[in-house]
Amino acid sequence: MVTWVLVADNSRARLFSAEKPASPLVEFRDFTSPEGRLHEGDLVTDKRGRDQNPASGVLHGLDPATTRKQDTADRFALQVCEELEMARSRAELTKLYIVAAPAFLGLLRRNQPAKLRQTIAGEIDKNLTTQDPKMIRKHLPDYL
Repeated sequence: MVTWVLVADNSRARLFSAEKPASPLVEFRDFTSPEGRLHEGDLVTDKRGRDQNPASGVLHGLDPATTRKQDTADRFALQVCEELEMARSRAELTKLYIVAAPAFLGLLRRNQPAKLRQTIAGEIDKNLTTQDPKMIRKHLPDYL
């Protein structure tokens, strides 16, 4: 049984596999979301909307319910979960460990189908996307 390890943040997701429980990790897939690295001002060129209080006549800036950066991260998490679900449905994925930046881990949890959630053997809330496979392996259990 091959174990998969997802290492992700809001702009990059890397997939690794381990042939045996104590095997080293081998990277086999890399997803990127270039928009995830941009600042909010680079994603949106419009100014915030404004509203006037009828009683006092004072103008107030309106904040959106979610920012464009949050929307971008949520779409990327959905894309990653869809890829994982397709692999699970083809029986390529039976056991999964997730290592993700804390905020992105929450987005992944929110977008996971129930059947994919059943394959998750463990989660680590750390951003290790820039680390090499040996360093990532040190954060995982000795036997996957």
